[in-house]
Amino acid sequence: MKPFVELKGIMKVYGHSKSNKIAVLKDVSFSFEQGEIIGLIGASGAGKSTIGKILVGLEQQTKGSITVDGINLHTLSKKARRQFAKNIAMIFQDPYESLSSRMKISQLIEEPLIIQKIEPDAKQREQLVREALQVVSLDPDKYMTRYPHELSGGERQRVGVARAFITKPKIIVADEPTSMLDTSLRLELIQLLKSMNEQFGISYVFVTHDIALTKNFCDRIIVLHEGEIVDEGPTEQVINEPTHPFTRALIDALLILEGAKN
Repeated sequence: MKPFVELKGIMKVYGHSKSNKIAVLKDVSFSFEQGEIIGLIGASGAGKSTIGKILVGLEQQTKGSITVDGINLHTLSKKARRQFAKNIAMIFQDPYESLSSRMKISQLIEEPLIIQKIEPDAKQREQLVREALQVVSLDPDKYMTRYPHELSGGERQRVGVARAFITKPKIIVADEPTSMLDTSLRLELIQLLKSMNEQFGISYVFVTHDIALTKNFCDRIIVLHEGEIVDEGPTEQVINEPTHPFTRALIDALLILEGAKN
């Protein structure tokens, strides 16, 4: 039986001439099942965010293939790829940058439905927006008519989650979604994402440089270093038995941090 999502031999090269070519991803392959939560861990420049952007369709791989639910995304026409886009959504790192200050919260969450032509009826779209806000524990009557600058960072990121959820995706790529939040809000957001995974069976590709966040959230983690996978496996196994020096360094830093807290 084939996995729900499979990435095979993904390579991403930037630049055209030999002198300025940079390989951000080098032959990256992994797969996951529907409902599984995958953590992509690595330092800045490791290629983890690039994988997320390729999955969502914001970037194109230089080589390799991505299959989702038996469909090879590379073989889809532009129209078919746009139609398929509703199945894979993204939560961005910076809720301040990703939400237009000129749009009301209701408009921001509704926008993917309009762009992807999912629901032509305005009243039905409004109902879907209300439902999405309720899923992320924001009162629709309180938030729909407000603007992003009127919200706290945690509230904005919840709006970002609602915006990703509105199309009922099968996969959500969460690109460092907690990096702009303080510790308590990070934990709240992780708990929200986990509950949505349990309730709706959404798969997550959770991009982070913070291995501590994966401990009670991700089913498996994939460690990237300089564009290559250097460690992969169930979260506890990778944390307890790292095989690569880079992973061991991450774990050592985590242990030092946890020791300082205690």
